[in-house]
Amino acid sequence: MSGGVDSSLAAALLKDAGYEVIGATMQLWPMQALEWDGFSGCCGLEAIVAAKQVAYELGIPHYVINLRDIFTQRVIANFYQEYSLGRTPNPCIRCNQYIKFDALLQRAKGLDAHFLATGHYARIEYSPNGYSLLKAVDPTKDQSYFLYTLGQKQLQHLLFPLGNLSKVEVRRLAAELGLSTANRRESQDICFIPDNDYRSFIAKHIPIKAGDIVNTEGKVLGKHKGLAQYTVGQRQGLGLASNERLYVLRFDVANNRLVVGTKDQLLSDRLFATNLSWVSDKAPQEPIDITAKIRYKSPEAAARLHLNDGVAEVNFYQPQRAITPGQAVVFYQGEAVLGGGIIEES
Repeated sequence: MSGGVDSSLAAALLKDAGYEVIGATMQLWPMQALEWDGFSGCCGLEAIVAAKQVAYELGIPHYVINLRDIFTQRVIANFYQEYSLGRTPNPCIRCNQYIKFDALLQRAKGLDAHFLATGHYARIEYSPNGYSLLKAVDPTKDQSYFLYTLGQKQLQHLLFPLGNLSKVEVRRLAAELGLSTANRRESQDICFIPDNDYRSFIAKHIPIKAGDIVNTEGKVLGKHKGLAQYTVGQRQGLGLASNERLYVLRFDVANNRLVVGTKDQLLSDRLFATNLSWVSDKAPQEPIDITAKIRYKSPEAAARLHLNDGVAEVNFYQPQRAITPGQAVVFYQGEAVLGGGIIEES
């Protein structure tokens, strides 16, 4: 229970359905009291108070589970380490993979729970072939992109009660049930970064060194303030005088150079991904047609998927903009999530 309306309603719906429900909130913030203020959303003290209040309203036990150390190691440290390598990570995916659906799931089993339920907008279906992970009914809230690392071992113990509901329905039902979180504001920020200012956060954890901004021919156009301060596809804040609009194309980490180019140069029709994960636990044996998302807010794009020695090659039928190393690419066929991986290069 994150203290938001989604997980609150998930608990209420399961209780109404006859489940014996226990509420659990993850303690993720650092021990230092002065650092608590940096944590928001599902990680802060305010969220725990809100979750505890809903548990009281529902008449269910509530636990606060300390996962601080593994969160620091697996999510926070990885976040700035990836930036130091010129990559752009997605910490929410790693939190799901290593914290919610691994460490927390194991704790739930330790409490003799049969299932771990969350307020994610996605669906799980069972057939004789195993468990499938499907998109949510509400396409505007679908969170299946963040869940591609789930496999059969996890899915058999998970419940997503909101997968068939829209956000409007969720708020309406929560209000009808009198839940105190019915109108609580949604947080879109990365929970451990104060004010969503990731540049300042990264600057505290890794060395930031200025260097050259160059074009694709290697001509020096200006100076950057540190590679970790920029993202692929960025146009604003480059401080360059040019007759054409220039965008960040990639990071030359070895030479500490920021490579920029035109809008057309930002397009690519192929990517390679590693650290692959498959919902069925079985990788496709032959090249297949899929749709793929290269970031959460990107639309799915038709592509051909080919695997070679643990590396996924994704060839898009239409070029994609700003394919970014470190981000996740997720593979779909229709409503079903096949799996995904981490983008290495385009």
